Amino acid sequence: MTFHATKTLGRLLAGASAATMLLAGAALADIRFWTTEEQPERLAKQEEMAAQFKAKTGIGVEVIPVTESELGTRATAAFAAGDLPDVIYHTLQYALPWAEDGILDTEAATEVIMALDPSTFAPGALDMARFGDGWASVPVDGWTQMIVYRRDLFEANGLEPPNSYANILKAIEVLHNPPEMYGFVAATKVDENFMSQVLEHVFLANGATPVDGSGFKGFDEKRTIEVLEFYKALAEASPPGELYWKQSRELYFAGKAAMIIWSPFILDELAGLRDSAPPTINDDPTSRELASKTGIVTKLAGPSNPEGAAWADIRYFGITADADTEAAMEFVKFSMDEGYTQTLAIAPEGKFPVRRGTPDDPDKFVEAWSKLPVGVDRKAPLSELYPQEMIDEIVGGLDVAQRWGVKEGQLALASKIINSQVINRVVRKFIDGEIDAKEAVAEMNAELAKIR
Repeated sequence: MTFHATKTLGRLLAGASAATMLLAGAALADIRFWTTEEQPERLAKQEEMAAQFKAKTGIGVEVIPVTESELGTRATAAFAAGDLPDVIYHTLQYALPWAEDGILDTEAATEVIMALDPSTFAPGALDMARFGDGWASVPVDGWTQMIVYRRDLFEANGLEPPNSYANILKAIEVLHNPPEMYGFVAATKVDENFMSQVLEHVFLANGATPVDGSGFKGFDEKRTIEVLEFYKALAEASPPGELYWKQSRELYFAGKAAMIIWSPFILDELAGLRDSAPPTINDDPTSRELASKTGIVTKLAGPSNPEGAAWADIRYFGITADADTEAAMEFVKFSMDEGYTQTLAIAPEGKFPVRRGTPDDPDKFVEAWSKLPVGVDRKAPLSELYPQEMIDEIVGGLDVAQRWGVKEGQLALASKIINSQVINRVVRKFIDGEIDAKEAVAEMNAELAKIR
């Protein structure tokens, strides 16, 4: 009998459900919870939720902060020692590898998702953790990269939202008027991860990927040339120099950029809630004027992929192989149900709800999340800062969220490919006119084929 089958049988023999066991007076053990949300104010919110869970169930939760860059090595060492915590809050990159290595109890995660109802989760977030007939981990929260644009200027000029290569190029044609207004601010600084994220988003939008189920396959020439020519047009509509997130935010905040690509962590700053990054479009650093003129798009489509794609970063709760399984499952269920608003409140501007609501109230958690205060020096809920259709767009990106290598089971290889910055370097050579598009595709494929 397999390890998982033994655990499942044990759960069945133990009685009905954990909730029934609790009602019957059976005591479940205290559990340990590893979290990468280690900032003091975020830890305090997690401790508060753990206290609420203990008050309800009698199960104590030790909240243990772990630095994100150390999570992989610590989990591997703890697994070897038979001393994993019960639940780990982890990034997407670990979900499938940890499931394959036996670090995660995938049956427990699947039972939790089934109990909560898979239809209440964002499909993209579930798809990225798909493992066999179930799921490796339980999706908790995420964020989608966004095209942030001057909705007022688009509407005044009769332009469609920038949700496709074609619409973006048309908007650049109409709005690009340097130095007063740049059509775009593209990421061009090769050694910045920001450029890697932006490029993966743009490649995904056109259905261009370097991997398949067997490993590295090389980029398709036609799709990739379309990506390269599009990105060169973005760069030509940008200011000169080495550009990354800093310049794109500064230019947009100054009213000098029609479009940028950014994470949702810009949303509170855009509305004048953070003194360290104020909008400078007018003389009032607390002004919400720019926020009122802004629209966002999460799903982008290229000519060879009209369905489009959204680039997303998803986080998960993993129930481990060493867990007190019933107690761990109860904690995850609580954190994703009656405690879910508290889970999202840890950092609402970067924690979009991957669980929309309950079967009885399908939008319950989206509505609660939109009312959570965001900001640093001043606070306000997103629903007060932005219209409902923008809130819907922000959350909707998680429905179609993608990353290279996830569906192919090659996320680890895809991550190495991205982190190598080969794509950044070759794209920059093409932008600078050092090589043509066909040469760029060939050089990328030749360099990336060496990565194992």
